[in-house]
Amino acid sequence: MALLNDEIRDHTAESVLFVRRAVIAFMVVFLLSTVLVLNLYHLQVGMHDFYQTRSNQNDIKMLPIAPSRGLIMDRNGVILAQNITLYQLQMIPGKVPDLQATLNALKPIVDLTQDDLDSFHDAMIHGRRFAQIPLKLALTDVEVARFSVNQFNFPGVSISTYQQRRYPYGAELAHVVGYVSKINDKDEKRLDADGISENYSADHDIGKQGVEKYYENILHGRTGYQEVEVDNHGHVVRLLKEVPPQAGQNIYLTLDLGLQQYIEKVLKGQRAAVVVMDPRDGGIKAMVSSPSYDPNPFVNGISRKQYSALLKNPDLPLINRVTQGLYPPASTVKPFMATSALFEGVITPQTSFFGAPTWTLPGTQRHYRDWLKTGHGMLNVTKAIEESADTFFYQVAFEMGIDRIHTWLSKFGYGKSTGIDLDEQYNGVLPSREWKMKVHKKGWYQGDTVSVGIGQGYWVATPIQMVRALSALVNNGKLETPHLLYSSKSGKTITPYKMPPTQQIADPKSPIWGIVKNGMFGMANLPNGTGYKLFHTAPYQIAAKSGTSQVFSLRENQVYNAKMTPVRLRDHIFYTAFAPYKHPSVVMALILENGGGDGVVAGPTARAILDHIFIPQQATQCDPAKVDNPIDCEQPVPTPNSLGFSEH
Repeated sequence: MALLNDEIRDHTAESVLFVRRAVIAFMVVFLLSTVLVLNLYHLQVGMHDFYQTRSNQNDIKMLPIAPSRGLIMDRNGVILAQNITLYQLQMIPGKVPDLQATLNALKPIVDLTQDDLDSFHDAMIHGRRFAQIPLKLALTDVEVARFSVNQFNFPGVSISTYQQRRYPYGAELAHVVGYVSKINDKDEKRLDADGISENYSADHDIGKQGVEKYYENILHGRTGYQEVEVDNHGHVVRLLKEVPPQAGQNIYLTLDLGLQQYIEKVLKGQRAAVVVMDPRDGGIKAMVSSPSYDPNPFVNGISRKQYSALLKNPDLPLINRVTQGLYPPASTVKPFMATSALFEGVITPQTSFFGAPTWTLPGTQRHYRDWLKTGHGMLNVTKAIEESADTFFYQVAFEMGIDRIHTWLSKFGYGKSTGIDLDEQYNGVLPSREWKMKVHKKGWYQGDTVSVGIGQGYWVATPIQMVRALSALVNNGKLETPHLLYSSKSGKTITPYKMPPTQQIADPKSPIWGIVKNGMFGMANLPNGTGYKLFHTAPYQIAAKSGTSQVFSLRENQVYNAKMTPVRLRDHIFYTAFAPYKHPSVVMALILENGGGDGVVAGPTARAILDHIFIPQQATQCDPAKVDNPIDCEQPVPTPNSLGFSEH
């Protein structure tokens, strides 16, 4: 039987089948081996650069180094914005095994607050997984010590130093210097759009207001970096390469800190604004907006409660009244109305006009009152400026017409940006036919023109516009651009401020300029002038023009009574002045909202400021800022009651 089976089996066929299976198996093994070898070649050779880079990223990090921000100083080198060195706790989230457990463990060690955690999580959303993200800023010495002895328990967490901005003079310079604060989403979008986001990879802060914002590119500097090797805990093992950061430039402002502080003290926290400028080059010597605010809390992020309190404060401390305060310029525009009318030939130096108590709009029964109930009698243009005769300028405005008024006052800078190196400024409104139709959907009336002639009606301007216009008058029509920057310094290289081209209004050699300036001099120095009793005793000779801006309109026969009017509805009081008269080095604009209070009166305050500038010895002996009441000085600062004049 066994023999029969052997005879039946086909050994040849079985041999062929075996060989066939062996060949197929070999081919499968060969094919798989080939695929494996090709994949190995692809990974080891073809993808070598890619995986080498990935490997380096695991062990070699590029750490950005923030540059030192440039200092801000006044014209005398006094530091107004400085840098202080602090410690921060930072984390690389990708190196932390359990993020939440780590945060919970760190809370008692470095006193983490909910605000710290919220800021950290927000930074994580915008940051990279293996980037160092600040967890807590401004660590105390105790917090640094506590973490240092426990650092081995926290892989991916470390302590580093950083610089923080500090403003030693706080509220006294907040509206000028401004402040820096944390970079937010809006800042990131702008930096990305400008293509400079990499230069802020190591920074917490960016300029937000004032000079800090306007000169951000100068102050910031250039970010450096370190190429370092790190271990699996994220700790630096060794430094491979370093490119040092380039510090920002130090900048010097035209401000005089001593004058700035003096004005702050004289104003006593009133709702007021004062700007003092050098008409020779447009440099701002003082810019005070009162009340103000402390910018230091904004650096680390002001609390919602604190910020809400500032926003709801009816005195508006966040507004820079010098560049953002909008007021009807009132009688301070009369010299410019006179200049415009003289150049247009509407009036001449010999033009005479009878200044009655009221002026009637031709063709109507509408009467416009003068501030002086008895009227002024016969007037020419010089006397009209000296006595601030409303009726004279009603007539001038009527004859000029709104079109010519708008053209000429635009030349003096009203209704336009002044060009000052601050982003926080308003253009105000110099009304025109087109403006009224666009805004109010109404045509222009002759009565509108009459109000504009004395700086009322639709016309609103800022104090910086007023002082710039006055500077043009002083300079015989040369319109300077006000500025705060004096120079910048990088290392030993000093770059002076580059003055923009000036504009010229009319003929600088025309006698008209002298006629109008003489009217302002008479206002302060002639017995009929509205400011005679206050200013004529100044040994350096003052020329000035005051103004009263109505907060609400009076009816035709209504009499204004300040004592019977709520404080917020009382008139604003202005003073514009320049000195010394023959060779002016100072032009000034001052406003006291609602007439001031607490013994602060516009006229005496303006005189005290000018005395402080030009008579420093007297200012030291009799300094109204250092006594409770200015009249306590040996040579008392006059008060409106003792002077017996009206601020017009």
